[in-house]
Amino acid sequence: MPSLTLIKPLGWGVFMSKGHKLPTKADWKQPQGNPDAEQYRDGVGLLNWVAIPQGVPFFTPQNPQKYHQDSCNKIGKEYKDFHDKMLDAIKFAHDMWRLQAKFDGLKIMAVCAIGTPGCLKGPELESSIKTAPSVAAWTGNMAKWRDAVAKGVSQCFKKWQDKVMVPGLPWYPAFAAFPGPQAPPMPNVPMPLITCPSAMMAEMTVPSKLRDAMVNALDSGCKDKDHDKHYKSLFEAIGTVVSLGFTIWLVSQQINLVLGQGPIPTFAPPFVPVGPVVNGSNIAVPGHLIT
Repeated sequence: MPSLTLIKPLGWGVFMSKGHKLPTKADWKQPQGNPDAEQYRDGVGLLNWVAIPQGVPFFTPQNPQKYHQDSCNKIGKEYKDFHDKMLDAIKFAHDMWRLQAKFDGLKIMAVCAIGTPGCLKGPELESSIKTAPSVAAWTGNMAKWRDAVAKGVSQCFKKWQDKVMVPGLPWYPAFAAFPGPQAPPMPNVPMPLITCPSAMMAEMTVPSKLRDAMVNALDSGCKDKDHDKHYKSLFEAIGTVVSLGFTIWLVSQQINLVLGQGPIPTFAPPFVPVGPVVNGSNIAVPGHLIT
């Protein structure tokens, strides 16, 4: 059962590439000349002047001294934990969606299945992301950031889903010439989900689209307090990982067990013992994307 393949270190690299420092630009001014610079070094102490990063260096210090580095270690770990747990929540919500997703309203003409945009049905991801075990207990600003990620990813995913179509794929070879007046329910020939295009695929495969959706969903108070726009870099990191994982999933996800059926109006034995299905339909039950 293929899930989203989310490569977390890729997101770490995206965030680190932004070169964010602590203290932030708005809160820090480098000591200038003498005696300011000397007093600053004396106050920190020679033994504390050089510190080693611990863990993934999401932030770098304004000066490589212990107290700045301790802040970078602590706050960087919090950002990394948020990044990783949000990706776990998105994967959880996507798995819940796959269990309920189905194709509905298909028209079957002989071997071909035809579905107009919107034929792929499934619940929105937002509530499942918010209630995922890894993030459900968050409160305060963490909850606001979580809700922004949930809403942004859900909106982009819904736009993709609503434009998915089935472009006359040869899912039912037995329906080309079926020996009977009515073809019974038969499963489709499995095919990758990438064969069902969507006019809004860019919403899920372009990282900036996901990032902007999350930024737009974030509480304005959180944005105003973040002068260095750490939230934007973090959302871009999450969006980059999700977009790559979604692209990999489209190729690996098989469409299975779409039960097609329909009449054979030309069936007239003994003169016409077989005929093609015309104006057939599918049985819309969940389970088309679970394997």
